[in-house]
Amino acid sequence: MVFPFSPDQPVAWPGPPPAAADAVVIGGGIVGVTTALFLARRGLSVVLLEKGRIAGEQSSRNWGWLRCQGRDPEELPIASEALALWRQLARESGEDIGLAPGGVTYLARNKRQMAEFEAWMPHARDHGLDTRLLDRDAVAGLLPDMARSCYGAMQTPSDMRAEPWQAVPALARLAAREGVQIVEQLAVRALDISAGRVTGVVTEKGRIEAPEVVVAGGAWSSLLLRHHDIDIPQLAVRGTVVATEPLAAIHDGAATDDRVAFRRRQDGGYTLAAAGWHELFIGPDSLRHLRHYLPALRADPLGTRFKPAAPAGFPDGWRTPRRWSADDVSPFEVIRMLDPSPNARVVKRLPRAFAERFPSLGPVRVRAAWGGMIDAMPDIVPIIDRCAALPGLTIGTGMSAHGFGFGPGVGRVLAALVAGEPPGHDLSRFRFSRFHDGSVIRPGPAL
Repeated sequence: MVFPFSPDQPVAWPGPPPAAADAVVIGGGIVGVTTALFLARRGLSVVLLEKGRIAGEQSSRNWGWLRCQGRDPEELPIASEALALWRQLARESGEDIGLAPGGVTYLARNKRQMAEFEAWMPHARDHGLDTRLLDRDAVAGLLPDMARSCYGAMQTPSDMRAEPWQAVPALARLAAREGVQIVEQLAVRALDISAGRVTGVVTEKGRIEAPEVVVAGGAWSSLLLRHHDIDIPQLAVRGTVVATEPLAAIHDGAATDDRVAFRRRQDGGYTLAAAGWHELFIGPDSLRHLRHYLPALRADPLGTRFKPAAPAGFPDGWRTPRRWSADDVSPFEVIRMLDPSPNARVVKRLPRAFAERFPSLGPVRVRAAWGGMIDAMPDIVPIIDRCAALPGLTIGTGMSAHGFGFGPGVGRVLAALVAGEPPGHDLSRFRFSRFHDGSVIRPGPAL
């Protein structure tokens, strides 16, 4: 099993790129791949450009959860569609992507946490989810090997899981079979703009003409857009993930308490992460956008740890250029793949904490550990919108650690926007203008 891709990963789609297309999609993660696929199914000629490798960044580094549980209510329609699309696309790919049932369970340590779960239940009922609340005895029956006592839990049995490093490349191969031209190791230096509208992109190997461009570049989206004076308050935060060696089965699905999130993997190990915890490297953008993030910081002051500076070349690094010539090397060529080191303390702590919760497992040995940079927004929901200031540009970014699970739904919606079709969902919560029209920043559920 291949864990998150490294910059040494062989290039699967070397190109060359075409001179023109109906649409260019920037970014080879789950959102970019599925957007390109659904555009091709509408009969458009599509080129998908990735500066590094398909799924090289957060789309192969996430937890692998496919969930509706705990989401912002306005995300739920897209998330529900995404679960159906995951099942459909897994069949159509003809590959084993590790798609499996098992549900998602949130464990409550106390009455306050249980009250938060109860407050979310009306959203589950409104959207027809099979979410249920479990009392202490029901949790003990669900997780009989768990040594830690729980006050209760919230569970959605219909939620699923998949193996990110298998799933996204498999969907890319499906997209390529359906006509998407994928080119890896090809950075987009700038949008090509003429007479106030998008006319294509400028890559490190020349121009590609296209009347429609989708920016789905994850942690890099804001840097590319700001180069064109399109300002989005997106930051990148680091998460740390640990993969264990195979262990006995103590739960088939995904679960989390207030400290440790875990899910069973296809190889018999578990993927572990620190629940509700991430790290922000302070840089120029984090200071510039601070006012947008104050509501989220007040709501969850202990969920973010601050680091003084990002590694050289990272999107919000102190020395990362914000302006460059389309004829010169861009920041997207300096770092082909964001491959941050995991937090060493978290890597040591997670297996120990997991073993304390499930002592019947015996020693929990680490097979691999990695870091990932998550594209985050102040209200914990993405931008999914056409850019009114620049016709021909569509933005799908800021997935805020939700992107893998509802990526296919977002991709389908973005393709509809590009094609001028009704998106099928109310997208007002995800509009770009909410950060500039005086709207109050309203963080989604911290569940």
